[in-house]
Amino acid sequence: MDREQVTEQLVESVGAAPEVDPWRLTQHGFDPDRAARDETLFALANGTLGVRGGLEEGDSPSDGSFLSSVFEQNPIHYHERFTGFPRSTDTRVPVAEGKHIRLLLGDEPLRLDRSEWQEFERTLDLANGSLDRLLRLKTAQGHTLEIRAQRVVPLAERALLAIRFRVASIDYTGPLTLASSIETGRQAVAQGDDPRIGVTGGEDMRVYGEQAGEPSAQLSQRTHHSDIALTCAQKHRLAGDGLAFAGASSQAGRVEQRYRATLRPGQSVVLEKFVAYAEGGDHDAEVQAVLARAAGQGFAAIAATQADAMRAFWQRAGISVDGDPDAELALRFNLFHLLQSAGRDGVNGTAAKGITGEGYEGHCFWDTEAFVLPVMAFTAPDVARAMLMFRYRTLDAARAQARAMNHPRGALYPWRTIAGGECSAHYPTGSAAYHINADIAHGIGLYLDASDDLDFLSEAGAEILFETARIWPQAGHFDPHRGGAFCIHEVTGPDEYTALVNNNWYTNRMAQRHLLRAAAAWERLRAERPQALQALAARIGLDDDEVALWKRAAEAMYLPYDEALGIHPQDDGFLDKPRWPFPKREGPHRPLLLDYHPVTLYRHQICKQADVAMALVLAGDGVDLGAKRRDFDYYEAVTTHDSTLSAPVYGILASEVGQDEKAWRYFDASLRVDLDDLHGNTDHGVHMAAMAGSWLGLAQGFGGLRVHGGRLHFAPTLPAKWRGYGFNLRWRGCALRVDVDAHGARYRLDEGDALTFLHDGAEVALRHGETQVRARQAPDVPKAAFPRACRALIFDLDGVLTDTAHTHYRAWKRLADEIGVPFDQQVNERLKGVDRMASLEIILERATRAYGAEEKRALADTKNGYYVQEIERFGPQDLFAGVTGVLDAARAAGLKLGLASASRNAPTLLQKLGIADRFDYIADAGRIVRAKPDPGIFLDVAAALGVPAHLCIGVEDAAAGIDAIHAAGMAAVGIGDARTLRHADAVVPRIADFILRDFVSP
Repeated sequence: MDREQVTEQLVESVGAAPEVDPWRLTQHGFDPDRAARDETLFALANGTLGVRGGLEEGDSPSDGSFLSSVFEQNPIHYHERFTGFPRSTDTRVPVAEGKHIRLLLGDEPLRLDRSEWQEFERTLDLANGSLDRLLRLKTAQGHTLEIRAQRVVPLAERALLAIRFRVASIDYTGPLTLASSIETGRQAVAQGDDPRIGVTGGEDMRVYGEQAGEPSAQLSQRTHHSDIALTCAQKHRLAGDGLAFAGASSQAGRVEQRYRATLRPGQSVVLEKFVAYAEGGDHDAEVQAVLARAAGQGFAAIAATQADAMRAFWQRAGISVDGDPDAELALRFNLFHLLQSAGRDGVNGTAAKGITGEGYEGHCFWDTEAFVLPVMAFTAPDVARAMLMFRYRTLDAARAQARAMNHPRGALYPWRTIAGGECSAHYPTGSAAYHINADIAHGIGLYLDASDDLDFLSEAGAEILFETARIWPQAGHFDPHRGGAFCIHEVTGPDEYTALVNNNWYTNRMAQRHLLRAAAAWERLRAERPQALQALAARIGLDDDEVALWKRAAEAMYLPYDEALGIHPQDDGFLDKPRWPFPKREGPHRPLLLDYHPVTLYRHQICKQADVAMALVLAGDGVDLGAKRRDFDYYEAVTTHDSTLSAPVYGILASEVGQDEKAWRYFDASLRVDLDDLHGNTDHGVHMAAMAGSWLGLAQGFGGLRVHGGRLHFAPTLPAKWRGYGFNLRWRGCALRVDVDAHGARYRLDEGDALTFLHDGAEVALRHGETQVRARQAPDVPKAAFPRACRALIFDLDGVLTDTAHTHYRAWKRLADEIGVPFDQQVNERLKGVDRMASLEIILERATRAYGAEEKRALADTKNGYYVQEIERFGPQDLFAGVTGVLDAARAAGLKLGLASASRNAPTLLQKLGIADRFDYIADAGRIVRAKPDPGIFLDVAAALGVPAHLCIGVEDAAAGIDAIHAAGMAAVGIGDARTLRHADAVVPRIADFILRDFVSP
C-alpha cells in the first residue's frame, strides 16, 4: 500500500484532514478498533512521566500512565539455569491513573458507549507541546453536550500533568457533577506469543495509602518485588463561576473529588486539574508543593511555559520540507516524540518504546546510543548528555554483568535493561551482544565531537570508555592462525537472526573504533586534565600498558573482505550458509521470529536487520564506495527488516551509494512506522529508533551528514518527490541551518562566532549570520558500480540475446486454454524473469480448483513440450541485432562470458542460434534452487567462470533479474525500458546499444 492509500484511510482515523497542517497531528472521528494505537500517537511525556492519549471521561483498558523509573521485578524461571544467567527481569508497570474526570447528569453517569458521538477531533500540537480535544455528543437520555479538553505534561516539571476540562450544555438543563479521580488496578499488558510486548503481565502495584478531601486527594502505591514506592496527588482550580466542591471519597484503589454545578443551554463549566507524582516512601510534602505551585499558576501559565520551551527547541532543531506537508508533519511528529520520551534527568534511561506504552517491558536497548542519542546530540545536546549520564549511573551494574560473564575487570552493558542489570533470559541474543559496549562508546564519541564537553569526559565519559574498552582484550585474542590479527569470538551482532558467531564484522569494526576512542580519551585527559586522569586511573587500576594493548588490538583488528564477492562477510561463517529456503511472506508484516525456531534462522543467510550495513553507516569512513554498494546489494537481498531499526540504516546507505529510489522507499518506511502502524504493534508504544531513524534519514541520508575525525561533512541530495528540505543542528555551541533544493545547498550560521565544515569534500567557513550557497553537484556514487577491472559478462537469454517471450506466451496460452484457466498478456508480464514452476503458480492463481504437486509437474512438462516444439524452428536469424558484435568485442577484450538462464532448454536454444561455443559457461538449471530475484544463478556462473562476483557485469531485461544481479554483488545493465528497469546501474534500449567501452576500461 502506498502513502496516498494509507493517507486516505487515516482521514477517517488519525490523520490527515484534506489540508495538512505540518505542525498539528489531527484526528477526525473516533475509531474504537484503533483506540490503543491512537492512545500511543497522542501520548504526552517529559522524560519522566508518560500519559497515553485516552479520554478523561473515558475508560479504555489500554490507556495508562507511566513513570520511567517505576518497574516491577519478576523472577526468570529456567528449567536449566547456568552460571551467569540473569535471575530476574524488570518490567515497567502502569502507575496510578490521574487523568480521569467523569461526568454525571443528575445522578446518571455519562456513558460514552451509549451516546451518539456527533463530532470528535483530537489534535497533538507539536509547536506548543499540548493535546487538545473536542467531543460533541448526545446522551442516551437525549441531552447534547460539548466537551473540550486540553492537556500538557510540562518539560519544566519532573512529573506533572495539567488538564483544562470544559463542559458546555447545548440543550441540557440540570445538575452536572465532575468526578475527578486517581485510580489504580490496570495490570501490565501480557505478552501472549509476541516477545516484543513483554514477558508477563505482572501484578498491579499495591495501594498502601489513600486520602481524599478538600483541597487535594492522594494515593500511595508500592511495587511487590522491586520495592518502589510512589505517591500520586491531585488538586484543582475552578475557572469561572458555578462550579463548587461537592465532596470527596476514597475506596480500594481509588480516590475521588467531586465538583457540582447547574447547567443551562449555552452555559459551560471549567475545571483545571493538576496531577503530580513522586517516587519514594515519604514525598507528601514534595507532591503538595508541586500541586500548590501549579494551581497557583493555573493551566494557561503552565501551557504558556511549555509553549516557550517548545519554541526554543524548534528554533534550534527546526525541520522543513518543501512540497510534502505529510512528510514535514511526520518528521516533526517523530522528533517531538523523541524529545518528550528521551531520558532527560540523568537518572532514567530512554526506552525503546519511550514512555508511551509497555512494549519491550519499558526496556532500554542499544537503540538509545545508536539512533536516539545522535539526534539529541545534534538538536538537544543537554538531553544527549543526560542520556549518557544514565549509563554512567548504571556503570556499577555493568561491572557486575561483566563479572557474571567471567570478566575479572571492566564493564559489560546489558542488551536490555531498566535499572542497569541484564533483563534478557535469551543469552544468544542478549548477553552475547557485546557490541552494546561499542555502541555506547560511539554515542559518547559523537556527543563529545558535537559538544567538546571536556567536563563530561573527565567526570563520567572517560570512565565508561575505559571500563568498557577493557572487555575487548578479554573477549578477543591475537589469532596466530590469522597472522596475529585480533579476533573476537562467540558474540552476536545487531542481526538477531544470526547468533554466537566469530568475528561479526559490525562488532569488530565498532570495537576497533571504541578502542581507539578510549586511547584518545586517555591521551587528551593526560594533556588537559592530568589530575583527574591520575585519580581515575588509580581508582580503577588502569595504566599505560593496558592502553597500549588497546591500540595494538585496534591496529590488528580482523576486518575480512571476501575477494570473490567483493563484500565484507557478516561473520566467519555467514557466507557459507544456504540462503533462506522458505517462501516469501505475503500480507501484513509478521517477523520470522514469531514462527521459526531461532536455530532454523541461525542456519541460513537471513538477517533480521542491518548489520554490516549498520557498520558502514556508523563507521564507514575509509571503506571504498564500490564495496559499500556491493555490501548494500548483497545484504539487502537477505534482510527481512523485521526490526524497525533496519529501514533507516538501509535508507542512509542507499543514499550514499546512489540508490536514490531505494533511499526514498526506506526513508518513507521509517518515517511512518507509527503513524501508519507498519509493524502492527504501535498499540504498545512508539518506536523510538525508527522515529530517530527518520531524522537521521533526512540529515545523514539526504543531507549526507557525517562526522569524520571530529569534523562535520555534508553531501546533500534531493529526493525526487520534494522541492526542497531543511534542518537545523547544534555543533559545539553553534546553530547551523542547512537548506537543500534543486539548485544546491545553503548554509547559514545562526549562533556562534565561526564554524568550518566540509561540503562534498570542499571546506566551507562561516561567520555569525553569514550564509553561503554551494551549487548542486553530481554525486560521487559508484554508477561506476561498473568495475573498471571487469573480467566477465554474464547474460540472460530471453529478451537479451533473442526473443522467446512470445514463444513462451504461446506455450503457456495453449496449456492454460486446455485446463480452462484465463491467461492474457497482462498475466504474461508477471512471468518475465520467473522460472517454469513459479510461472505455473502465477497462472494457476486463476484456476477454479487446486492442483497437487504431481499434477503441477505434469503441467509444467506439458508446457515445456509445447515450448520445445516452438523453438525447433529457431536459427541464427532469430538473434537480436548486435549480439555477435557485443560477444566479439567482449572476447577481444579478454573477458569471460557466461549465460544465466534458468531455462533447461537454454543449451539447446543456444545451439540453434549458433552461439553456444561463444560462452565459457552456461548455467546448469538443475543446480538452481530458487528463481530470480535470488542471486544463486549469477553466483553459480561467476564461480564456474572463476571470476569474483564484483568483477562481473550482469545483463538482464527483467526487474527480477536486475535485483538478482545486485544481490550477487554485481553491476547490472538493463536491456529495455528505463522505467521498468530503473534499479539497474545503466539501461540501454537494445543489446545493439551495449557499447563495451562505456562500461569496461580497455
